[in-house]
Amino acid sequence: MAATKPPSCSTRLRSPATTAACFLPASLLLFLLLLLLRRPPMGSFPPTIPGGSVSSRRAELYGRMARDLDERGAAFLDGGETSQSLTLSELFDTRDGAVVPMLKAANPPVRANVLYLDPEFASVISKAVKEVFLPYFNQAIWFQNMSIYHFSMFHTSHHLEPIVATEDEIEAEVDAVKRVTDDVCPLKIILDQVVLTSTGVLLGLWQVESGTDPADIRSRLREALPRAPQKQLYDPVMLHTSLARILGHPKLPQEGNAQSLDHVKFFHDLVAQVNSKIRGFQATVKELWFVEEYDVLALALNGKMKVRRLQFGCKEGQGNGKI
Repeated sequence: MAATKPPSCSTRLRSPATTAACFLPASLLLFLLLLLLRRPPMGSFPPTIPGGSVSSRRAELYGRMARDLDERGAAFLDGGETSQSLTLSELFDTRDGAVVPMLKAANPPVRANVLYLDPEFASVISKAVKEVFLPYFNQAIWFQNMSIYHFSMFHTSHHLEPIVATEDEIEAEVDAVKRVTDDVCPLKIILDQVVLTSTGVLLGLWQVESGTDPADIRSRLREALPRAPQKQLYDPVMLHTSLARILGHPKLPQEGNAQSLDHVKFFHDLVAQVNSKIRGFQATVKELWFVEEYDVLALALNGKMKVRRLQFGCKEGQGNGKI
């Protein structure tokens, strides 16, 4: 059986791609081939999302989160599971009229990269949340410490995929993150809305007006930290702050109202009050924290942790900071 002869540029029937290739110099073809070989495999890093579509993707995501309470109901009133498959009773206790977190050692410690919101801005949000919710919950709510308001970005180790590291390896991770933050520009952000989830977490959801977008920051951190878990915990475009966690039923002026209370409507009304106070609030984010959480959910529960504070290197006015 005769061997099949490979097609050449003299062949009459050619595809458009073959036709184009025939007119390219050999040196250019070699250059393009080398570029393809140098590209990372598909799926190695999350794709950078075009700037124009990021805000709309956030809006869609936030809309789904806002509907969660309607679709699932106030499941937290039944003491359901929360973060890391823990129940509310495993996370909090009430002692001497105060809510106290029940801290547990994280083994191994979680290593998280978070954006930090300065108390200059956090205090305004915290005040509005407490004014609305505290009268109804008192000993049945946990407020996020306003001195550590943060936006979770990227984990180099988390509870779903623990990655043990030596002290030298952790310092190398910090150095890699520092090289990323040197190119990040401050974020000017605006509070899109506050929502309450079916698990009882009150969240502030933000949009970005200028600066380096969180999707770009996460993409660069992925590239800088190749040992990090492939499965991260949050959508690449998400920018959220935990404000409070509701732990039990509301305290109402008249006991008779508790039986007939429409809990979903009641919570929607409270959330609407918070939004009327702070929706559209503007803030600036200028630093990233590399955090080792020695206790489970240390950032949320005031637990033991080690923090490295990394300032953004790009100055305001140098551009929009897109990576």
